[in-house]
Amino acid sequence: MERRVSLITLGVADLERAAGFYEALGWQREPSPEGVIAFNLLGQTLGLFPLDKLAEDIGVPVEQLKPGGSTVTLAQNVRSVEAVAELLQAAEAAGGRVLKPAQDVFWGGHHGYFADPDGHFWEVAFNPFSPLGRDGAFQWGGGAS
Repeated sequence: MERRVSLITLGVADLERAAGFYEALGWQREPSPEGVIAFNLLGQTLGLFPLDKLAEDIGVPVEQLKPGGSTVTLAQNVRSVEAVAELLQAAEAAGGRVLKPAQDVFWGGHHGYFADPDGHFWEVAFNPFSPLGRDGAFQWGGGAS
């Protein structure tokens, strides 16, 4: 298996509401089949898919999927300490909920958390030990181009 994640799919209760949240953060939809909404990211794509259809696609009962209640978090690293609070404010203004305000963290960085309208957890972090590349790419320990 190659070391990459190509597509992150979030099961959502209301497809248009979820898409509106990410669009309010400045993301742009890509042409997609009906019933799927995709946003191209740097090196991968975030997909939104109705929760019941996701369960059907996986082959599990919808009750087995727990949006926002899982142990998975998504993260976006930003270029400055100030950008953490700015992105948390933008997420809240778009309909998200700030779970942890911007603050220094034990490992020497600065971070906070928000939940999107379906309860998916996002960390926003500035990591001085892993600077973003010129193109915004992130790699643990730096080294991004």
